Amino acid sequence: MSRMKKFNLPDLGEGLTEGEILSWLVKPGDTVTLNQPIVEVETAKAAVEIPSPYAGVVAELHHAEGETIDVGTPIITFDTTPGAAPSEEAPAAPSPAPSAESLAAVEIAPEDQPVEPGLIGGPAPGGRTSVLVGYGPKTVTAQRRPRRPAETPAAPLEDPELTLLPSIPDPLHSAAKPVRHGGLEVGRAAERAAEAASAPVRAKPPVRKLARDLGLDLASVHATGPSGTITRDDVQRAAQHATVTPLPTARPVAAAPPVASWDSSREQRIPIKGVRKLTAEAMVASAFTAPHATEFLTVDVTRSMRAVERLRASRDFAGTRVNFLVLVAKAVALAVARNPMINSSWDDARAEICVKEYVNLGIAAATPRGLLVPNIKDAGRLTLRQLADALADLVATAKDGKTPPADLSGGTITITNVGIFGVDTGTPILNPGESAIVALGTVREMPWVHKKKVRVRQVCQLAVSFDHRVVDGELGSRFLADLGAFLNDPETTLLAWT
Repeated sequence: MSRMKKFNLPDLGEGLTEGEILSWLVKPGDTVTLNQPIVEVETAKAAVEIPSPYAGVVAELHHAEGETIDVGTPIITFDTTPGAAPSEEAPAAPSPAPSAESLAAVEIAPEDQPVEPGLIGGPAPGGRTSVLVGYGPKTVTAQRRPRRPAETPAAPLEDPELTLLPSIPDPLHSAAKPVRHGGLEVGRAAERAAEAASAPVRAKPPVRKLARDLGLDLASVHATGPSGTITRDDVQRAAQHATVTPLPTARPVAAAPPVASWDSSREQRIPIKGVRKLTAEAMVASAFTAPHATEFLTVDVTRSMRAVERLRASRDFAGTRVNFLVLVAKAVALAVARNPMINSSWDDARAEICVKEYVNLGIAAATPRGLLVPNIKDAGRLTLRQLADALADLVATAKDGKTPPADLSGGTITITNVGIFGVDTGTPILNPGESAIVALGTVREMPWVHKKKVRVRQVCQLAVSFDHRVVDGELGSRFLADLGAFLNDPETTLLAWT
């Protein structure tokens, strides 16, 4: 049994097909123990450390840092019994060379003689020819196809550029009649033109002088007078419509402007892989699969911001990061409980709508590796303090790039907080498999009508995008209205809904 063990890149979660080696934690010659981390690999969902499946010495690293490899590819080899003599395997026996007797037993067709059926290179028995592509029987010879008898060349035309039509007499120099070709009378237009050219131009001397003064050819003027006579009005009308095109004067040709060449050293190219690649594929699949609809609501959240300040000062929330997003997460969980269909998914394979009785609340987090959406499992059953702790841990882990693949799957509804960038609102795209996503805008001080007076209040815009196959306008509106009611007065709604 061989002491050298190869370890292949495993499937790190949900059928991922490849991973990028971020860093090796060991090098050849290092002694490793069982389950010791040996390599950090980034998949399309997370960066994870892979433990060693063997104890021994690292014999070889098959791939360098930065390489992207497929699942199942060997990445490292271990020597599980260092110091022991290497196991040797008997070399495979070489195939014996064919003997003269065996070669003599095969009858080969001569090179330059007709071959008989059954010989190599000859027709097979039964009349079939050799089936090897590119090799035919020796008896077959190429024969040239007999040429067609030369046709009598047609009489050459005077101008070789003319089309091959029957010879047409020139009506301007011949009195021959037009030629009929294929039922058409060829040459009639030319004959009419010749007749018109030979007809005298009818015009009085003053009209002829006017035409000469204006530089007009009377033959080109349309006559409207009696018996085809050209009148003064005809000449003046023709002069008004005549356009004189001056001959172009020779000008020096300007040099063509130099074509700007792009400097590739001033461009940055980022490989599409890992989280960014998966995010792009997921967003395209969602945008062109689920029919999106988005609704917006502007809410006075002054009371919510005051509640956040009281929670921060509370002894029960000591050591916990409390912010406006915690209240929004609680509002979403409670609004889902009041509108369960918003927490559903469309199952095309089974032709069903799957309504989830649990809320795996996704929180979109911008990380150096790209956008990640880890989710808090069963967020609907957590208290406000537990929700705040889970949210803080989730965001911190995501920014460190240590989110496990399990936390990135199974989400049912998502919050994306664009307000941290100073943005008022947006139209977010659904995560695949979910039916709703909430966009939280920034909180601004704005003039607001409060108790019939214009006051400065803290105002926020909410948006919810939903899959219109599952969620209709009424359901989406009720869900968004419940979110707004909670954030407008969290204390009252919390007591009324729980």
